[in-house]
Amino acid sequence: MDRAALRERYRQERDKRIRADGNQQYRRLAGSALADYLTDPYTPRQARAPKTDHVTFAFIGGGFAGLVTGARLKEAGITDVRILEKGGDFGGTWYWNRYPGAQCDTASMIYMPLLEETGHRPTEKYAHAPEILAQCQRIGRQYDLYENALFHTEVTDLRWQEGEQVWLIETDRGDAFTAKYLGMGTGPLHVPKLPGIAGVEKFQGHAFHTSRWDYDYTGGNPLGAPLHKLADKRVAIIGTGATAVQCVPHLARAAKRLYVCQRTPSSVDTRNNHPIDPDWFASIATPGWQQRWLENFTENQAMGTAKEDLVQDGWTDLSRRIREKVMSLPPEQRTPAGMLAAYEEADDEKMEEIRTRARTVVQDPATGEKLQAWYRQLCKRPCFHDQYLQAFNEPAAVLLDTDGQGVQEITETGVVVGGEHYEVDCIIYASGFEVGTPFTERAGFDPAGRDGLRLSTRWAEGMRSLHGTHVAGFPNLFIVQPTQGANLISNVPHNLTESGQAIAAVVAEAEQRGAKTIEVTEEAEKAWVDLLLSAPPRAMIGSQECTPGYYNNEGQDPGPGARYHTGYPAGPTAYFRYLRDWWGKGTFAGLAIR
Repeated sequence: MDRAALRERYRQERDKRIRADGNQQYRRLAGSALADYLTDPYTPRQARAPKTDHVTFAFIGGGFAGLVTGARLKEAGITDVRILEKGGDFGGTWYWNRYPGAQCDTASMIYMPLLEETGHRPTEKYAHAPEILAQCQRIGRQYDLYENALFHTEVTDLRWQEGEQVWLIETDRGDAFTAKYLGMGTGPLHVPKLPGIAGVEKFQGHAFHTSRWDYDYTGGNPLGAPLHKLADKRVAIIGTGATAVQCVPHLARAAKRLYVCQRTPSSVDTRNNHPIDPDWFASIATPGWQQRWLENFTENQAMGTAKEDLVQDGWTDLSRRIREKVMSLPPEQRTPAGMLAAYEEADDEKMEEIRTRARTVVQDPATGEKLQAWYRQLCKRPCFHDQYLQAFNEPAAVLLDTDGQGVQEITETGVVVGGEHYEVDCIIYASGFEVGTPFTERAGFDPAGRDGLRLSTRWAEGMRSLHGTHVAGFPNLFIVQPTQGANLISNVPHNLTESGQAIAAVVAEAEQRGAKTIEVTEEAEKAWVDLLLSAPPRAMIGSQECTPGYYNNEGQDPGPGARYHTGYPAGPTAYFRYLRDWWGKGTFAGLAIR
């Protein structure tokens, strides 16, 4: 490969897609004429009386973060736990994502939480959405989290009450109850967005977002039944990220005509999904098996020194290649510049394999050419699938490549791409969720800590915390997410499970002492942030040189606060060991437990 030419091609493709409006190119649905796209099509909303009581621990978000934290709290003897969730059941992202073909893109054995505790054996290496949702519900039942949960409930305000030393929680259902402790695990993948294409409101056909899949219109079901009602329909799907990669094969087999509207092709590597053999699983499912698998994946994927690869997937393959390139360097070349060059060489080889796969699998040469991804693999969320590229060999499938510009316009009867109008009966928006927008917009609330200080004000110049969990001035508040902790993006549930254990240990200790408040000291918070900022900046993921996407703020300057969106300098494996040692000692250094 001519590496200079490759870099220039990457730059050209990136520049086509740079937009001055960045995240503002997308349409927010709340409070707009398009708010109907937010309606829950899966579970009827049940009337209930407002809550004005008190609970020991309230957690906002019923996805993995809330479930694992709630489970660990229950194990630690905190029985009075209430989870608030805007969906109609537990699951978070996996409550909303029921589109055909939806499945995890990190292996089930490490992605699905609390497998060992619940005794569930994944049915396949990459579980489909119904199985993941069922695991969420299984956790809820096993740990009695349903009993006190509030579904179809959105928080509107959170205020620390200094006199009573509790949090006051208000919701859109008229609730105004208090909690001694408050957890937040709202995550970024739950607020759907639409592309800001002119004429979105004009379309007179049928339209929906993939997170609100309309099986009444398409036929089929989340279990994979054919979408039989599309046999006489012309369908356009807008977006070619991870969601489209999974549902396009189903649409291509079912629709009379499928137009796949592509702005940026995804890198689509092989997935090699397969059923989990029960006998094999029984042989590896010895006590502590899932923790061993979690740690092994992280050590492999995050450039550790693991001697075996239990998971063996696309994530660990790239890391292994990079590690081998680095280790093959003479000692004098193992400088930051030398290691970066080795990383780029390994990535170039991997991406050329992925591009070759697109050219080879797709029968039409022009289509195969347009499906090639011209960027580093980790510039965008890598995709792995065994039927997406093959779907373009179906007679119904037509790729409408926009050469980085996106769909020009939506009319009453169709879409305009490259100056040509395509009439369709249905538009499906695979445009994802809000990422990179202010958390106050996504969550719908802004916690007020001591003296009424809002979290957005406290973080006006950048996020500050201890472990990404504790914030000075916000007593008894716990935030569950990866930033300023392990910052492990390839397998987010690992971050959440470790945080949940730490939170449960802290709360159990405070309860055992009869304490009223838990709060990180200003000194400890500053020391932690200073430690994070002491490391050289990492430019592998989210680089401004990358093709625009949610990893890099759509290619826009993220501002000075972005430097705080980092993780433990020694990497995820070292962080998880540090965190376990921190709470395992029982002293909880940096926290004032009063």
